[in-house]
Amino acid sequence: MDQAAVLPALLTTVGTLFVAELTDKDALFLLALATKTKASVVFASGAIAFTITTAIIVAVGSLLLTLVPVVAVKLAGGVIMLAYALWELRRSSTKEQEMDERERRLLEKDGRSAWSIFFAALVSLIALDLAGDATELLTVVLLARFDDVVVVFSGAVIGLVGATAVETLLGNRLGRVLSPKRIRYLSVAVFAVIGTTVIVTSLLGF
Repeated sequence: MDQAAVLPALLTTVGTLFVAELTDKDALFLLALATKTKASVVFASGAIAFTITTAIIVAVGSLLLTLVPVVAVKLAGGVIMLAYALWELRRSSTKEQEMDERERRLLEKDGRSAWSIFFAALVSLIALDLAGDATELLTVVLLARFDDVVVVFSGAVIGLVGATAVETLLGNRLGRVLSPKRIRYLSVAVFAVIGTTVIVTSLLGF
């Protein structure tokens, strides 16, 4: 990548992943966990989990881009993001989203040590992220757009860890603003805009 383009690419990746993570399913889990235990424990588990999953996603995405044309990856990513937004919108008209049983058990258990909560949260976040996460797809699309593993990995980690810091430090206060329903509506808006932008820029050759 041209040196002049590194900073804009890094800032775009950081900002995009930061906003996307605040509206992703991990956000609700982190917010809820931050109300039950020390913010430092939640932040550490989130920061480490997202660093690990981002490394895996970037590695897999780089391999994918050697097998599939970049334009195809971008277009597919944009279409899937729009589909994700529509799915979230449809789900918003039904009952409130509930946490997975594993997350609920983790939050409801009292008297656990900080280390026990840390490792349980770490495993849960890694599983959530790798089981099918919108930010995963977004990371691959950004990798296809900028074609720079270091920039995308660094930007994604900074953005995700930054979002984790906001979610854990604000805890209850942010949780009152970002209810499950509001998170889904924000998610719909964010991924509809991103998906449309990705498709349009790909078709125009940007």
